[in-house]
Formats: sequence, structure tokens, C-alpha cells
Amino acid sequence: MAKRGVIIVAGGSGRRMGGALPKQFMMLDNEPILARSINRMHEALPAAEIVVVLPEEHVELWKNIAARFDVARHKIAIGGKERFHSVKNGLEALCIVGIHDAVRPLASKKLVIKLFLEAENSTAVIPVVAPIDSYRIVEGDDSRIIDRSALRMVQTPQVFQAEALRKAYEQPFSTTFTDDASVMEAAGHKVTLVEGERENIKITTPSDMLIAEAIINAESETQL
Repeated sequence: MAKRGVIIVAGGSGRRMGGALPKQFMMLDNEPILARSINRMHEALPAAEIVVVLPEEHVELWKNIAARFDVARHKIAIGGKERFHSVKNGLEALCIVGIHDAVRPLASKKLVIKLFLEAENSTAVIPVVAPIDSYRIVEGDDSRIIDRSALRMVQTPQVFQAEALRKAYEQPFSTTFTDDASVMEAAGHKVTLVEGERENIKITTPSDMLIAEAIINAESETQL
């Protein structure tokens, strides 16, 4: 089996959350968000190497937090100024690698496995969901409706053939690189879309915490 790994990017400042701690360290159902993300990846891929990319100033803080909880084994890499540099710093000698946002702690085992299996035959695989709301594009003082059937909301983990991703990260940084799939596209690779999960939310605001807690409670009731 191809050697698998997961890079969890944990460089957020948490400004929109409004708390004293960066959001990846905040508690969600009695567990730090980052710990839940790490453990979800480990449950899906128990043999995979997990690398957490942190700003240098957060490393000791995370080590102190992690020591108080049951967190799956992982390595720590120092992040860069932009997400682009953080992921580049986290890449190692792997065959297939998943890049995951630390603040998406609810990605299911089923989704993670599905993405990694698809990546055995595709260079770049990302989970997406169709939008529910209507959207308009603003052009100066005017706006017009966008056909939402042509839109998809992008999630993580995004999974790649690692050698192709490493080469893609040799190109200079661009402000158009909003995620790892955009880096691969710029290097000429096709991105394969896989149906994601609406529960796989990105925790950014206090209301997202409430939604995440509701999802966790629903999962717990289902498992009873």
C-alpha cells in the first residue's frame, strides 16, 4: 500500500472567533478542536503519518495543551507566513498526502477513506458540496445572480499524489493560491471532485461552535 500521510494546517489566529486563544486550541465538546481533527484523521488512517503545522510561537502552547488530552501521535512542523509556505514546510517523503484544515474537526472516517482511495488513481482529489443559498456577484454598483448549480463549496481534506504536490510547491507563491488544489491547478494538474459532507464544517465564528456541538451530539445519539 502506498505510504500515506496527513498534514494538518493549524495557523489560524482566531480573530473572527473573538477569543483569547486561537480557534484551533479552543474546546469543542471537552476536547481541543485541533485534537479532534488529529484524532479523526488517525481513526480513518491509523497507519498514516500525521504532521501538524503550527506557527513557531504556538508550538509550546500546543504541546502543553496536548499533554492533557488523549491525542493521536503526530509530528510538529513550523509554519510559514502564508498557508502555501506552511504546507510546503510540512511535506515529507510520502506517496499520497492529505492536507486538512485544523478547524474542520468533523470530517468523517468514511469521507477521509473515500478521498484517499480516489487519490490512488487521481493526482488531486478534493471534497465539495453544492451550495444551498443563492449567490450574486457584485460589479461596482451593480450585481447579478449566479447560477448556483455551477458552483461548489470546497472542503478539506484535499488529497494528492505527494510527488506531484511537492513539484507544484516549487513554483513561486501567488495570492491566487487559496488552497492546495489551486496550487496544483496552477502547475497544470486536473482536480477531481468528490462529494463532501455538509457536517464537515469549518469552525470560524462562535455560531459555528454551536453547530459543531449539535453535530457531535447527533453523532453520539446515532452511535447509542
